[in-house]
Amino acid sequence: MPAVRVTSEIGVLESVLVHSPGRELEAVTPGTREDYLYNDLLGLEFAAEEHTRFKAVLQRFAKVHEIGDLLVEVLKKPAAREFFTTKTMDVVPSEPLAKQLAELSAKELVRMAIHGFEEKPGPIATALHEASFVLPPLPNLFFPRDIGMVIGDHAFVGSMRYGVRWTEELLIKTLFTFHEEVGNAGVLYDGSEERRPNYTLEGGDVHVLRDDLVLLGFSERSSPSALDQLTDVLFKQTRVTDVMVVVMPREPTAIHLDMLFTQIDKDLCVVYPPAFVGPERLTILHRRKGQATVREMPDFFAAVKKAGLPLLPVLVGGGRRLNQDREQWASGCNFLAVRPGVVISYGRNVETLAELERAGFRVIPASDFLKSDRPISGRAAITIGSGELVRGGGGPRCMTLPIRRADLR
Repeated sequence: MPAVRVTSEIGVLESVLVHSPGRELEAVTPGTREDYLYNDLLGLEFAAEEHTRFKAVLQRFAKVHEIGDLLVEVLKKPAAREFFTTKTMDVVPSEPLAKQLAELSAKELVRMAIHGFEEKPGPIATALHEASFVLPPLPNLFFPRDIGMVIGDHAFVGSMRYGVRWTEELLIKTLFTFHEEVGNAGVLYDGSEERRPNYTLEGGDVHVLRDDLVLLGFSERSSPSALDQLTDVLFKQTRVTDVMVVVMPREPTAIHLDMLFTQIDKDLCVVYPPAFVGPERLTILHRRKGQATVREMPDFFAAVKKAGLPLLPVLVGGGRRLNQDREQWASGCNFLAVRPGVVISYGRNVETLAELERAGFRVIPASDFLKSDRPISGRAAITIGSGELVRGGGGPRCMTLPIRRADLR
């Protein structure tokens, strides 16, 4: 029986992968931040503290696995180690590096794979104050949502839009292939083997709304060709019969669908209003199993209602456009549901939290939640610190890769 299973965005969270930010973030400097897909620099110590608090909240609801810890375990297996090192050399061909990797323990190998391996500078590079990596670090790994997906009992490996994240694909492919904790019914889409530039797919654009209904984002990071390929696979090998596609704007505020939309309860979702409500709303396409063409729907809410999943919107930032823009930028739409109606969010988006309170949610700071042993009843939003983590360009959904949720009843 597969260890993984995800048939919704909101079912009771049972098991999840995370990565605590570490030394790999030191590679992000004013001169390299764009190369590493960052808009700002994170204070490492403070980011680590915020993430530790985030993990502590998660651990009250689910089994939380550090990606690095699972990799250390699995790379003790000769077959897994051979697979990982061989594939790494495909991305970063270097005979001296290959020899060095062969001599490392599993723990040292994982540390190098995540933190990177900085090249020892020669006299000229030293004089010019230049630094470079033989094996690139992975400062985006604390957003594991993009590199792997679970749909039903199957695993999917993301195909990263930017080469700086390619090694992350190998990490998650290694786990999905060799570690029993993420045992699955098969990897149906393998981005680690995909090298066509027009076939990119990232998990922030993949939302499992029901076991037969998936919502996808056509964004800067996920291409139409990959979305078609994913849909074909879903129709052929899973219970999915309907796929909705949100045609995203090409804007830095909307790199993934989960920056504009997340489902938070059986009948509620948080949205960035201009994208889903009113004359600026985005185009919604519907592709149904057995049909050769797609249909354009009047709007998102009409589309999901027709599919038997009526949702009401909670407006990020409330009713004022300035607040909507500010809080959407600060990942105000990026919620993680740990069960229907109980979510984790950043505490800084006060107007969005006020909207949640109007929808019947109790807002609970993480510090208060962790001090209490009382179970949560009813709807609630547990808020975590966001002075540093938010600078990475993602929120609680981005920072988690759910591998098991209970089916909705």
